[in-house]
Amino acid sequence: MENLTIEEATKVGEKYRSFLHEESKNTHWRHGGPPIYDAVNQLFEEGRTKVWEKGSLEEIVQNAIKSWEMELSHKIRIQDFKTINPDKFKLIVNGREGLSAEETLKVGSYNALLKSTLPEEYKYYKAEEETFESSHDAFRSAFPRGFAWEVISVHSGPPVISYKFRHWGYFEGPFKGHAPTGEMVEFYGMGILKVDESLRAEDVEIYYDPADLISKLLKGSLISEHQDAANETSAANAGGCPFRNQA
Repeated sequence: MENLTIEEATKVGEKYRSFLHEESKNTHWRHGGPPIYDAVNQLFEEGRTKVWEKGSLEEIVQNAIKSWEMELSHKIRIQDFKTINPDKFKLIVNGREGLSAEETLKVGSYNALLKSTLPEEYKYYKAEEETFESSHDAFRSAFPRGFAWEVISVHSGPPVISYKFRHWGYFEGPFKGHAPTGEMVEFYGMGILKVDESLRAEDVEIYYDPADLISKLLKGSLISEHQDAANETSAANAGGCPFRNQA
């Protein structure tokens, strides 16, 4: 499956990620062009719990976070980002030391969110052993239809925006040697987004329990390496296109 060209993305539009169809032809994309969001948008529309009025603060925050995630997952140069202030940006997860824009782009969103200070024997996901690519491959395999994200509520307005969010998807592909269960996996969390006068993110703080995600992905029975490889191929053929995003 091929990804969209700039012209196609502009024509199709992207109602949940405002910057996707306003891109410069000089943008450097990780997979050669803008990503496709049809599958995860359908999952989002079928499973969302809130429908915000267009132009509301909730809708704006949701669009901003989805646009930032799109850039983080699919752009390879910080100078192409429109959603952040690159000189001030920090990603802070569960109170850990903040990652700069370049550090976040290097490790990827999954590794940044799942990094743990637990002793080695208790780590259920070892972010330091994963690359940007391997982490995204693992979750694309587990969630062939995508991993949807929505704003549940917004509690304060700019420049410091606090909000509650929900993340969910269906565990329909293998994850780290565990067979899929077909069950919905979801978790909730809180975020604090500090923005500048242009509404670009300076700080993104996220608080959630990673066990709510990983424990559900480890429920599936262990499968052999041969079966795992076959299932990953099947999941990819069924919709795990590398140009489709997860959130």
